[in-house]
Amino acid sequence: MDMKKNGYRVGGSEEWLDELPADGVELDEFAAKARKRIEPWLSAVFQAEHLNLLLGSGFTAAVGGIAKAVATGMDATPLGTAYDEAIDAHALASAKAMGRGAANVEDQFRTALAVLEGFKITGPATNREELEKALGIRMSAFLESLLATEAGIAESADVDWSAAVSALQSFLLSFASRSASRERLHVFTTNYDRLVEHGCDLAGLRVIDRFVGALEPVFRSSRVDVDFHYNPPGIRGEPRFIEGVIRLTKLHGSLDWMLDSRTRSIVRRGIPFGAGSKHPPVPSNPIDTVMIYPNAAKDVETTEYPYAELFRDMAAALCRPNSVAVAYGYGFGDDHVNRILLDMLSIPSTHVVVIIYAVDDRLMTFLGKAGRAAQISLLVGPHFAGLPTLIEHYLPKPAIDHITGRVAELLRNRAPLKEHEPEAGLQPAAATGPGNVEDLL
Repeated sequence: MDMKKNGYRVGGSEEWLDELPADGVELDEFAAKARKRIEPWLSAVFQAEHLNLLLGSGFTAAVGGIAKAVATGMDATPLGTAYDEAIDAHALASAKAMGRGAANVEDQFRTALAVLEGFKITGPATNREELEKALGIRMSAFLESLLATEAGIAESADVDWSAAVSALQSFLLSFASRSASRERLHVFTTNYDRLVEHGCDLAGLRVIDRFVGALEPVFRSSRVDVDFHYNPPGIRGEPRFIEGVIRLTKLHGSLDWMLDSRTRSIVRRGIPFGAGSKHPPVPSNPIDTVMIYPNAAKDVETTEYPYAELFRDMAAALCRPNSVAVAYGYGFGDDHVNRILLDMLSIPSTHVVVIIYAVDDRLMTFLGKAGRAAQISLLVGPHFAGLPTLIEHYLPKPAIDHITGRVAELLRNRAPLKEHEPEAGLQPAAATGPGNVEDLL
């Protein structure tokens, strides 16, 4: 497929351009034309039986850009040890094997932690202590950069903060505004920050994850289908689902997930959004405490825990009939995530929507492996992936919309009146034609 820097492919519609029209009337006309094709398609896709949203680091960068906050960088930096050359070489090889290209900080952490575990077995102790100290400093710096990104958004100027918060809430509500009788939106993210949770708090969305508890929620292996219900007045024994509920799975962990040394359980500590690095729950040595991927656990029981549970949840949510996954800000650099998406597409009734800022080798490799163009919709380029433009023009309105459907039905019922003399008061509706809701509104 000949993909250019900007364009879209939704349903049977497709358009690709090297350069979009400059700001002004031409760009507005282009957006209006594209909206007529994209927005109805996405509205229909979002009403699938199972709707899932996959968010990558581009999501935080987009919201941070509106707030004029600097997003956390994922580039690897030297640890300052005698083993840097070997660690960097292995990290680069593993990144290439996953199709990521250049190694990032996750590849560096994973390799360094494997070397550290080897030193604990073979020694000497001085080697282990040197690497452990250097790795602790690097992980602390990474943790502080995540908190700094949150703080940059939370402490931005009033105008920038309002714009960022409005975009964040509108984006999440566009997906979460599903009828309560449908299955809940399931959000998956590879990010370590708490931007999704922060947006849900501001929008009044209730979040269901695997953590149970009040003072210090604990990660539970049991996957109970907990949900939120209410009892309508005057009705007994018929509880109804509450609207505005989502499920959340943080595939790589979170900066506020800690390993409790006494209970050996994963707990979520109360770190405020945008807290400083000196906030009490923020650990000074995060190697053995903060559960961010790929933090190597120290015994067999936790080697696959909790990450195996999280990816099992993702596979169970995506790989089933009539399931849709929308990827935003995800760069297709995680092979373990891509594998689940590819398995999902092996089911003919599934669909994947990719909203991405730029085309690169990783995206093209994924599309080549998938080989199912009819099951993949694409919105590519700064215009379509820019959060304000995406929300304003292309995403469905962030509300449970029964009114538009009723208006369309009313117009269909009135359409036959066009063949006869219109009755008083009905001429404007008949003149719009059947189903032309935008003209009526």
